[in-house]
Amino acid sequence: MSALQPGDRDALHRVLRARRDVRTGFVDTPVGEERLHRVLAAAHAAPSVGFSQPWDFLVLRSPGLRDELATLAQQQRREFAASLPAARARQFAGLRVEAIREAPLGVVVTCDPTRGGRHVLGRHTQPRMAAHSVAGAVQNLWLAARAEDLGVGWVSFFDERVLARTLHERVGMPLHLEVVAYLCVGHVEGFADEPELATAGWARRRPLAWAVHTDTWGNHAMDPLDETLAALADLDTAEGEAAAREHLTRMTVPPGGLGEVGELGVRLSGLAGSCPPPLPEPAVVAIFAGDHGVHARGVTPWPQEVTAQMVANFLAGGAAVNAFAATVGAEVQVVDVGVAADLDPAAGLLPRKVRHGTRDMTAGPAMTRDEARAAMRAGVETARDLVTAGSRLLVTGDMGIANTTASAALVAAFTGASAEQVTGRGTGIDDATHARKTDVVGEALALHRPDPADPLGVLAAVGGLEHAGVAGFLLGAAALRTPVLLDGVVSGAAALVAAALAPTASHAWIAGHRSVEPAHTLALEHLGLAPALDLALRVGEGTGALLAVPVVTAAARALADVATFDAAGVTEKDRAEKDLATEDPTESRGDAP
Repeated sequence: MSALQPGDRDALHRVLRARRDVRTGFVDTPVGEERLHRVLAAAHAAPSVGFSQPWDFLVLRSPGLRDELATLAQQQRREFAASLPAARARQFAGLRVEAIREAPLGVVVTCDPTRGGRHVLGRHTQPRMAAHSVAGAVQNLWLAARAEDLGVGWVSFFDERVLARTLHERVGMPLHLEVVAYLCVGHVEGFADEPELATAGWARRRPLAWAVHTDTWGNHAMDPLDETLAALADLDTAEGEAAAREHLTRMTVPPGGLGEVGELGVRLSGLAGSCPPPLPEPAVVAIFAGDHGVHARGVTPWPQEVTAQMVANFLAGGAAVNAFAATVGAEVQVVDVGVAADLDPAAGLLPRKVRHGTRDMTAGPAMTRDEARAAMRAGVETARDLVTAGSRLLVTGDMGIANTTASAALVAAFTGASAEQVTGRGTGIDDATHARKTDVVGEALALHRPDPADPLGVLAAVGGLEHAGVAGFLLGAAALRTPVLLDGVVSGAAALVAAALAPTASHAWIAGHRSVEPAHTLALEHLGLAPALDLALRVGEGTGALLAVPVVTAAARALADVATFDAAGVTEKDRAEKDLATEDPTESRGDAP
C-alpha cells in the first residue's frame, strides 16, 4: 500500500524532528532480530540514482571487533584534536563523539561503485551519485530506528581506507567497497530534546530561512542585511548590565578594583542578558580581504599583488595573525570579498568575492550601492556561519593594500575630521607618499561630499569591500548577541558604518586595541569605545584584537568564578564599618582600668 494513511503525515514529521545522533545512554538490552529487520528493510527501500541500490549492510555484534574499531576511532579523534586551536581542543575534549563499545550493534553501510555495470542512469557525469544514494539509505535507517525507539550514532572518526582494510582483514569485506557510514545502534535510556552537540555548545542550529533561496541565490524570504537590522532595532542590554553591576558589588575585590575589566564583564553580561555571561570561547578571527582601485594613485609603495600573497600566507599559517591566534587559541578564517586576483580553494578560505577590487574613489564611487550591500551581506552570513559553528567570540581582521586610505576617508566622512587629521602612515610610508595620500583622501571627500546620514552611500563612495564585509560581520554578530573584538583602523572605519545603520549594535563591540593610525583614535572616540590595549601596533590583520582575547575571557571568568563575600566567608567593608559604628563605646575591650 503506497498511499499515506490518516495521521501518517504528522507521525512522520514527529519522527523527523525527534531523530537524534546518539552518543550516550546506550543500554544492554539486545536488539531483536525482527526490529533490526524492519530498520534495515527501511534502509533498503531508499531511492537510488538509476535504481542502482549500491548499498550493503554489515551488522557487527562481536564485542571484540567493535573494541578494535573503537581503538581506530580514538586514534583519529586524537589526530583531530591535535589539529584544533587550543580553545576548540579543550571544548572537544569534553565531548562524547562515539559509542562503538557501548552500543550493542554496529552497522557498517557500504557503497559498491561497480554495482549496476557501466551504464547506470544518472551516474555517467556524476560518479559520486553512488555514495549519495547510500546516504539516502542511511537516512532511512536512522529514521526507522527512531520510530522503533532505537538510538543511532553516526561515527565519522575513521580513516575510511584504514577502516575498510581492517574490515577486509577481519571479516572479509571486499576492498573495492567504500564505507559510507559506521552506525552505533541500540536501545537507549532516552532521547534528548535537542541535538547533543547543540546542548554541549559545539554548534547551533541554523534557521531554515537562512538556507532557502528562491529563483536566484541569495534571494531569501527576507534579505539577510534587512533581517539583521530589524533584529537590532530592539537590542536591550539593561537587565544583564544591572545584574553584573550588582554582582560586582558582592565579589571579593575592592569596589572598582577590576577597573575596565569589570566594565567589560558588565558589557558581556548586558549582551548575554544574564550574569555571569557565557565564557567567550572559542574565538575566531575573520580576515576580510579586498583590493582598492585608489592604489593606482600611489598612496603606498606596496604592489597590489601583496594582498593575494598575504592571503596565501595567512592560509599557510605564516603571518603575524597566525602566531597571535595560536597564542590565544583562536581559529583563523580568511574571507575573500574583493581580492583583485582569483584565489585557489584552500582550507580556511571563504570565497565570497563581490568583485575584483574596488574602483578608484577619486574618479567615481568605489562601489555601487548594490556591491556594498552584497559585501555587507557576505559579512552578515560569515558571522552567522561562525556563530552557528560554535564560536562565542568573533575577532575582526583585514587585508588589502591601500585600505588605510579608504579607512581615512570613511572616518573623515563620519566624524567630520579633515583629510590631514585622519590620514596616517599606514605601512610606514615616507613623507612624500604621506602628503600624496593626504591629498588623495581630500580629493575623494571633495568629489563625493559623503553624507553620514546615508551610511551605505558613504561606504559605496569611499569605502572598500573589506570595510563592507567587516561592517556586515559586526552587525550579524550583534544580532546574534555574540561579542566582537575590533582590530585597528579598518575595523574602526567599518564600525562607523555599522553604527550609523544600527546604533544598538555597538553593545556587542569591544575595542581590542588602539592602533597608531590617527583615524583609529577618532573612530573609537566617535563610537565611545575605550581600547583594551594600546601597544602602538599598525600591522592590522586582527593582531591587536587577538591580543585582547585573554582580557575579554578573564572579564567573563571573573564574574563566574570570583567568590562573593558571603560564599567566601569574607567580611564586607560596609558591614565591618556598620558593626564598629553600633558597638557600645563603654564595653570593655580588655584595656586596663
